[in-house]
Amino acid sequence: MDSVLSEDPVALKILIAGGFGVGKTTLVGSISEIRPLRTEEVLSDRGVGVDDLDGVEAKTTTTVAMDFGRITIREGLVVYLFGTPGQERFWFMWDELSYGALGAVVIADTRRLTDCFPSVDYFEQRGTPFVVAVNCFDGADRHSVDDVRIALDLDDDVPVMLCDVRRRTSAKEVMITLVEHSLRTLTTTG
Repeated sequence: MDSVLSEDPVALKILIAGGFGVGKTTLVGSISEIRPLRTEEVLSDRGVGVDDLDGVEAKTTTTVAMDFGRITIREGLVVYLFGTPGQERFWFMWDELSYGALGAVVIADTRRLTDCFPSVDYFEQRGTPFVVAVNCFDGADRHSVDDVRIALDLDDDVPVMLCDVRRRTSAKEVMITLVEHSLRTLTTTG
């Protein structure tokens, strides 16, 4: 009698983090194979004086819990994407969202680079492998990967790359880089 070997399904969890308005929701939407779950709400009076809209004055919505998407690599191997909220007042959710994550993408906007410091600090303190994806916004000054690395005071082993989160191929390259980096990191530390 022939026996059929079945593999247990494998699910990988990846976080998408960064400051307010850097493109987290856009990245999840550009690469997810399903219609992403979004918890976006219209900016309200509660954010006035709390949320810094410098550089994103045209932004009218914000993620208040998370974004969720899915990528099927092959049968039995699925990647789940969890986009974190960017404002400090929602950071209390990060611990729950990051539980069990393979790694994280920190999206950076060079017009407001300091907005990604909390994300970088969070993942460094927890030993979570991460990459920095510099979202190249239209009209923003372009900076080299080395300049961004120096500005963020990143270790040499943390991948930094330029991307356009609106483009699926660019988002895919970010995800591939993160998974490869996470596997290298876990292999050398585990």
